[in-house]
Amino acid sequence: MVAGHLQEKNGIYYVVLTYKTYDGKRKTKWQSTGLPIKGNKRRAEAMMRELQDDFEPPVDPNGPPSKAMLFADYLVQWLEIAKSTVKLTTYASYKELSNSRIIPYFRNLGVTLGDLKAVHIQAFYQEQLERVKPNTVIHYHAVIHRALKYAVKTDLIDVNPADKVDRPKKNEFTGNFYSKDEMNALFDAVRGSKIEVAVMLTAFYGLRRSEVVGLKWAAVDFEQNTLEICHTVTTVRLDGKEVLVESNGTKTKSSKRTLPLVPVFRERLLALQEEQKENRKLCGRCYNKKYADYICVDAMGNLLKPDYLSNSFQIILRNYHLRRIRFHDLRHSCASLLLANGVPMKMIQEWLGHSDFSTTANIYSHLDYASKVSSAEAMLNGLGMGSNPGNDT
Repeated sequence: MVAGHLQEKNGIYYVVLTYKTYDGKRKTKWQSTGLPIKGNKRRAEAMMRELQDDFEPPVDPNGPPSKAMLFADYLVQWLEIAKSTVKLTTYASYKELSNSRIIPYFRNLGVTLGDLKAVHIQAFYQEQLERVKPNTVIHYHAVIHRALKYAVKTDLIDVNPADKVDRPKKNEFTGNFYSKDEMNALFDAVRGSKIEVAVMLTAFYGLRRSEVVGLKWAAVDFEQNTLEICHTVTTVRLDGKEVLVESNGTKTKSSKRTLPLVPVFRERLLALQEEQKENRKLCGRCYNKKYADYICVDAMGNLLKPDYLSNSFQIILRNYHLRRIRFHDLRHSCASLLLANGVPMKMIQEWLGHSDFSTTANIYSHLDYASKVSSAEAMLNGLGMGSNPGNDT
């Protein structure tokens, strides 16, 4: 309950409200009635009672989560709670999305957690769609929805207003692909460069960037001729600093896979292993032994980090006048070449390490022309119309 009394100051009645903060401390708030002292005591008392009824103590943004706190302040607190429940890469993404756009917008709006409505969230999405693609807004939604889901779980609010919001439709993705000739031209271009092995492994095995950077010598079995994808390396930005994240895990459970070590890569990796041993001898104490277990390192033992791979890749494409694609498009190029050579979609799913068949099918179905030809032939045979689709003679 908020206590109140009248105080005279400079010939005017003031209402003085006394309340307790969340940590038990007593504070006061002065509010002028604007009424002269003479003949206005009853009116001043009525104003005091009205102020007492309407008054809500200010919420300390550093105090425990409350429905009365600003939604922006709640997000700040929720991020710290989420930090211990998600992967560091996920947390870094949540924090970047929140600090860059979500928190500033809702802090400026001034809406509390308890008063947040679907219409507020929808307005935020509509504003953002004027500057970013739908996929980015979908990422914003993921953060907001998860934060509010926690608020429901902890009984701060009864329902999640983000459940009532219409998310934008995901923008269509079309991967970029290199043809067989373009791939061979690329292999010629990277030969002898720092990123040669990384590029060739990525293109041949369809690896993710985090997977090729994360390859360790322990993952190579030269006796059984296998290559295990079981470790990843990514970089995230936290509080303005780049943080390297080494993980004994992959993007999904299905991403952990064992692939055949074909002779050409077996020979190249054996040669690279000898090169690295020689570099350690030549460089001595100057050699960086921190990443001695990794395959993709430079002559000084420094790990070839994800951004370095992407940037160096673009420089080589430009210098050799090759068509511009992303480093990740080497993975798509691998899939397209597999399809072109009659490899079934299910096998491509396993080769790439997709978590489910639909992911592979959704990305590459438009390239699977061979299956459409087979379907056409089946229909022609079933109808007794011959077996040469597309042939008018």
